[in-house]
Amino acid sequence: MYLSPYLSYDGNAEQAFHRYAELLGGKIELLLRYGEAPDGSCEGMSAADKNKVMHVRLAAKDWVLMASDVTPEYPYQGIKGMSISLNLDSAADAERIIQGLSEGGQITMPLQQTFWAERFGCVTDAYGVSWLINCEKTA
Repeated sequence: MYLSPYLSYDGNAEQAFHRYAELLGGKIELLLRYGEAPDGSCEGMSAADKNKVMHVRLAAKDWVLMASDVTPEYPYQGIKGMSISLNLDSAADAERIIQGLSEGGQITMPLQQTFWAERFGCVTDAYGVSWLINCEKTA
């Protein structure tokens, strides 16, 4: 068993996931648009909504991140009360990723040494997702 975050976006899930693939690695294994639903359940949608992402899956060796864009029936309310914790093996990777995620977003806690980590920092990306960047101390 494993847990996998599932995020909601306001029409920019595809853009976000291409950015995450670039920064984090992994591969977009599936990107399905509402207009591609095989059962015709999205027939009444506008052309713009049919082009939104119904489901996207980004996967790497030991993690999966999934998401979709919201539709007018379920308006976007932002991503609240959660962060994605990203644990890295090197301070250099932590720096590269926090800088990449901060483009168009905001670093809310610069990377720094803490009592538990060689480097720890927080960033909210351009898509409103909060990330905790952690590079644990080595023994």
